[in-house]
Amino acid sequence: NSICGPSRAVIQTGKHSHLNGFVRNGNFFNGDQQTFPKLLQKAGYQTAIVGKWHLGSTPQGYDYYDVLKGQGPYYNPPMITEGPDGKPVTKAHTGYTTHIITAKTLTWLKDQRDPDKPFMLMYQHKAPHRNWQPGPDYLTMYDDVEIPEPSTLFDDYSGRSKAPTYQKMEIANHLNERDLKLVTPGNLTPEQKEKWDAAYQPKNAAFKEAGLTGKALVKWKYQRYAKDYLRCVKAVDDDIGKVLNYLDESGLADNTVVIYASDQGWYLGEHGWFDKRWMYEESLLIPLLVRWPGTIKAGSVNGDIVSNLDFAETFLDIAGATVPSDMQGRSLLPLLKGDTPKDWRKSFYYHYYEGLKGGHSVPRHYGITTGRYKLIDFYEVGTYEMFDLKKDPEELKSVHGDPKYAKIQQRL
Repeated sequence: NSICGPSRAVIQTGKHSHLNGFVRNGNFFNGDQQTFPKLLQKAGYQTAIVGKWHLGSTPQGYDYYDVLKGQGPYYNPPMITEGPDGKPVTKAHTGYTTHIITAKTLTWLKDQRDPDKPFMLMYQHKAPHRNWQPGPDYLTMYDDVEIPEPSTLFDDYSGRSKAPTYQKMEIANHLNERDLKLVTPGNLTPEQKEKWDAAYQPKNAAFKEAGLTGKALVKWKYQRYAKDYLRCVKAVDDDIGKVLNYLDESGLADNTVVIYASDQGWYLGEHGWFDKRWMYEESLLIPLLVRWPGTIKAGSVNGDIVSNLDFAETFLDIAGATVPSDMQGRSLLPLLKGDTPKDWRKSFYYHYYEGLKGGHSVPRHYGITTGRYKLIDFYEVGTYEMFDLKKDPEELKSVHGDPKYAKIQQRL
């Protein structure tokens, strides 16, 4: 379910959205239910979460939490932590959110955790979520670079069903002035605003003077969007480097598994889009990198079908805790050790619930993929699509109803 809150609820519970109760952003996560951090606490682990939570409720199962209020802004974020009376308290902060989250993470690792206990820390960034506000040190990065355009930037959706025509997530038509930095954010300090305006005002003046229209305007919007996105990512990248360096310098790296992932994939102009939600590859696939000295050979790659549904079971398995039978994923531990079980999944289920009235008007749909073939039922608008990903990796031509694929379609 390729969207922020639902993806996070799946990670906490090891259960699909329809069972954990969080099917769409704006739902309220029931923290009273079984979650992997609670089970790790029972197994003797100290648990902490810093940064983006985005589930509505107060985090449960964590010895320490310091999380963004809601989605959180890029600058000067209010954050919620546990007060002296055990109740949540909101505190104001000044600075760039990516760096604040990292500083709090390092403070917890260095000064607040119990060095005699094993720990599980979730270090979760807001960036690079919309609307991609770069930090003070990154505002002019890539100014002299031309970002390559995806081949499908001007996709007209002609090879598919009517499903893609409902969406409102086109770079050409749906990025607003805040997304495009044509207006200055309203929550900056005077010093932050001065740096921001110094970076963007000359670029914006040049854009207005150019008077772009048509494809030239779309190309400009793509460059502005892609560069701001990458500026935000660079700050995350640099900060993750600081945390990894601390693990190395402190000696913790030798006995710490580092798992890097995202809530979902993201459109960087493919099909002319930004955002996520679809079962198409760009939003279905999430980054997943694991560093485990002595267990995983650096640079090795695994091509099995895995999911954020498997994360909770994996964390418990690594810690030597029992994996509850009602969790719906499977531990990735055998895969991480290079030994894929013979009965490992060969297909994968997807379901997006928000629908045409939700963000970006993406129709409700569910589907199945084998990695080679994919069948999607856009049940809200009464249409199907099917793709042969080997022959058509960009999913430009639906083969649903094609007699050549009748047997495969029936199986899916």
